[in-house]
Amino acid sequence: MSESGSILTANDIRKSYKSEQSEEPLVVLDGVSLSIPEGRIISIVGSSGSGKSTLLHILGGLDKPDSGTVFWDDRNLAELGTDSLAEFRNKNIGFVFQFHHLLPEFTALENVSMPGLIAGMSMSEANEKALRLLQRFGVEERKFHRPTQLSGGEQQRVSMARAVMNQPSLILADEPTGNLDDRNTEVILDLLFELKEEYNVSVLLITHEEEIAKRSDSILEIKNGKLATL
Repeated sequence: MSESGSILTANDIRKSYKSEQSEEPLVVLDGVSLSIPEGRIISIVGSSGSGKSTLLHILGGLDKPDSGTVFWDDRNLAELGTDSLAEFRNKNIGFVFQFHHLLPEFTALENVSMPGLIAGMSMSEANEKALRLLQRFGVEERKFHRPTQLSGGEQQRVSMARAVMNQPSLILADEPTGNLDDRNTEVILDLLFELKEEYNVSVLLITHEEEIAKRSDSILEIKNGKLATL
């Protein structure tokens, strides 16, 4: 069960993978526990391959731990079936990835509308809300463009608009500025921090850049499968 005041609590998360170099499994997460309070931005730093993305995927229900539990309020993600878990993610979590994962055959407006349609909104309601979000993120004039017609910064803004379409309680952002230049990095980071203020949304930010992490409310580091506060 989540701790009081926390939207998510993970307890003793362990995850390992088969190793091509050794008969012993590669331990990525070795008893990781954390809680994410409401309306806070937490950064997780660590070297490449340290398990940052693996942890984010487990917290978001995209992957399963070998052992340990993830609770959202009083819901244990491990007890949700495939369809229930997908519905839960759609309504409660916004994902922002380094490589956007926008659907290439759809326009920016259609990409942002999609989570709303899946959640049961009408087409007109979803499009109206998506358009407001595109305006909010400064890409309204690109609403009918497909991802390949957008710059990297524009794609990431569309991705962020999509992430907040259903007003989630948590945004999981995995290296969201990893492919952007300095100017677009600042824009995207500013937008993330504004989202926290506007929607009281929590943000878990995966990054390898300490300067970015320093803007967060708290910083955690994964090292040798363990999680520690910096």
